[in-house]
Amino acid sequence: MKKIILAAAATLALASFTASVFAAEEVHIPKEQWSFNGTFGKFDRLQLQRGLQVYKEICASCHSLKYVAFRNLAALGYNEAQIKAFAAEYEYPDIDDEGSDTKRKGLPSDYFPNPYPNEKFARASSNGALPPDLSLISKAREGGPDYLFHLITGYEDPPAGMTVMDGMSYNKYFSSGNFQIAMVKQIEDDKVTYADGTKATTDQIARDVTAFLHWAAEPMLEARHSTGLRVMLYMIVFTLLAYFLKRRIWARLDK
Repeated sequence: MKKIILAAAATLALASFTASVFAAEEVHIPKEQWSFNGTFGKFDRLQLQRGLQVYKEICASCHSLKYVAFRNLAALGYNEAQIKAFAAEYEYPDIDDEGSDTKRKGLPSDYFPNPYPNEKFARASSNGALPPDLSLISKAREGGPDYLFHLITGYEDPPAGMTVMDGMSYNKYFSSGNFQIAMVKQIEDDKVTYADGTKATTDQIARDVTAFLHWAAEPMLEARHSTGLRVMLYMIVFTLLAYFLKRRIWARLDK
């Protein structure tokens, strides 16, 4: 009996040690080129529209977008009629004139709905894990859009000596869970058919949905860049004027 207990303890210790070794590895998130990076960075509207399509067709079945209202989609280049059509694809609880529970079509003022009625149902449908809301995910994770892009595309076979638990997938960028993630691989070539005819490669799909999620988290990014640029120009002009004024004042004093 003692031998069995010792063997079990050794196995558990070895498993814990192996997990800790993998978790201790430093995860390097490669930098990607994004149109919205830098002082003059701007979102690509067509890319954001493709990213919205990817979210609706792939991500929305598990992940909410609770801080994004349909009317916000005007920033992506959609007109009022298109936004009303998007909203009408969803139903929301309501109360009729007699006080009974009923359903109504979505309105532009509504926010993207949660795909699950409650947290317990969400966990039961997702291998015990709670699918995070994606509204602010690009700001909530270190590495931002670079992390999201590589997480989406980082699925592969686990290294030799590592055992992945049932229902989990190995992802070399998901270090917070010992590289084991409850979400299975979602993106692959031709998983969507883009309305604008863009070829739907894995890389393209991942970039488009990442850009869209970064816009969801940073809808005022372009305005902030524009304001920052104006402030910088103002400071440059003010500094030059102050410099020439100083020279003029000191020139008089030197006489």
